[in-house]
This record gives sequence, structure tokens and C-alpha cells, in this order.
Amino acid sequence: MKSTRLVVLFIILALVATACSTTPTPASALEGALAQKNHLLICTDFPYPPQEMFDANGNPEGLDIDIGTEMAKRLGLQVQFVNSVFDTIIAAVNSGKCDIIISAQNITADRQKQVSMIPYFQAGQSFVALKGNPDNINVPMDLCGKAAAAESGTTEADYLQGTGDYLDKGITQACQAAGKPAVTVVVTQKDTDALQQLQAGKVVIYSTDSPVAAYYTIEHPDLFQVVGQVLEPIQEGISVPCGQEDCTNAPLSTVGETVRSTLKSMMDDGTYLKILTKWNLADGAVTLP
Repeated sequence: MKSTRLVVLFIILALVATACSTTPTPASALEGALAQKNHLLICTDFPYPPQEMFDANGNPEGLDIDIGTEMAKRLGLQVQFVNSVFDTIIAAVNSGKCDIIISAQNITADRQKQVSMIPYFQAGQSFVALKGNPDNINVPMDLCGKAAAAESGTTEADYLQGTGDYLDKGITQACQAAGKPAVTVVVTQKDTDALQQLQAGKVVIYSTDSPVAAYYTIEHPDLFQVVGQVLEPIQEGISVPCGQEDCTNAPLSTVGETVRSTLKSMMDDGTYLKILTKWNLADGAVTLP
């Protein structure tokens, strides 16, 4: 009787071992779904501190970098960040130049038509002026008849111009409705170019996400200051191709589901909050719906 039980036990253990050995690892589950085998390519628009930037040795660092690196580690993949122009970053991921986007992308209705977006952070929009606020910009309407700069493709540029999710509801339209001159909006290819427009005195404010505005004013308190009120925070998302013409109601792809479950595991075990805290961005934490 004992020998029979032992045989049965050995059979059960063998079946369990076989099942474990054939269960696909996260990396193998993504076989054929990635741009490069055993790599996770992440499109990111550098620099946009403190979310993505380069250290003194030219190595990528920041909130988004740490999140992407941890994801790749958990999936058994080698991470690679692909420096991308923000205005064409969705086209880059949809054309296979990268697998996902982690680049401080606000979740908007327009973007959700083009990619699936998994929330991972939230941030508001801020105005940055030269130290002392020489043009006395305190509310958006103070920009009427003046010049403002923002990076192309951002919600800040949309808000200033009245485009995208702010179609006909931007500051420019508000000025015109009040019988005031429109805002002259200077749209730049890189966020740092918009900051340089302010530093050169060509615009009165530079508009960017609140963490970025805080970073520059803390790093250069003698040059810049945040003015006015931070606009309502918007969730940022990790973008993944959906494989359909309109991603609005499309189910997540294999890559999308894997990214979402990996992010969830990071949230559950505290790693996610630890990364945010490292960059003094814990107040931007979100939960997955």
C-alpha cells in the first residue's frame, strides 16, 4: 500500500514539474510580438526632467526610465530607450520602431483613438515665467496679446492654441471671445526649446507639465518661477499599439495586457510607489482601474 502511494505521489510530482517547465515565461509569451527578440524597446522623448533625462555620463534616468527598466526586468527582457520626437512618437510606436511609449503622455481622447493607454501617473499643467514674473502673468487671460511657448504635440500646446482635446476651448479663443488680442503661440520641436524661448525673452511664459516646471524652478531658482495656478491634473499613460484603426474601445493587445499586469504587480508590491518617491513624485501616484 505504501509503495503504491509513493508511486502515485511521484507521478503527481512529475506532472507538476512538467507543468511548471512548460508554463511560458513572460518573455516567451511575448515571442513574435516585440520589435526585437528579448528586448523591450521604449519610445521616450528626451529630455523632460524629472521623468526622462540623461545623467552626466549620458545614461538615461528619471521616473519613466525607472518604471520602464523595472518592467523589462520583470519580463526577463533587456530594456532599450529610443529617443523620439514627441509630436511623432505615436507614429513611431505604431510603425514598430518601439514596443511601447513611456514619455509623460497625458491620456486624451485623441490619443486613445490611435493607441491603447494604460494609466501610470498624473500631472497638471503649469506656466513658467522669468524670475520676478516681469509681465505679471497670474491667470491664463493675462496671456492675451502676448507670446507663450510649448512643445509640439503636447496638451500644453493644445490648451494655448485651442486644438486637440481643447478644440475651440483654448486660451486663444477665450481672448478673442473677450475682445482681446489672441495669444501668439510658439510651438517648438523639443520641450527644452520652449524653455529656451522663455530664457531668451522671446515669450512671457513657457508651458509644461507641473513636475517639469517644478524641476526647472528648483534647479534654477534665480532664473525661473512657476506662476498662476496649476491646471487640473491629467492622467498619463503607457501607450501600446492596439492593432486597429480606432483604439477607443479596442481590447488590449498581448503586449498591452502584459504591460498592464506587470505594472499592477509593481503597484501591489510597493515598487511603483518606491520609484515615485525616489523622484519626489509620490503625489502623482494612480491606481489601475
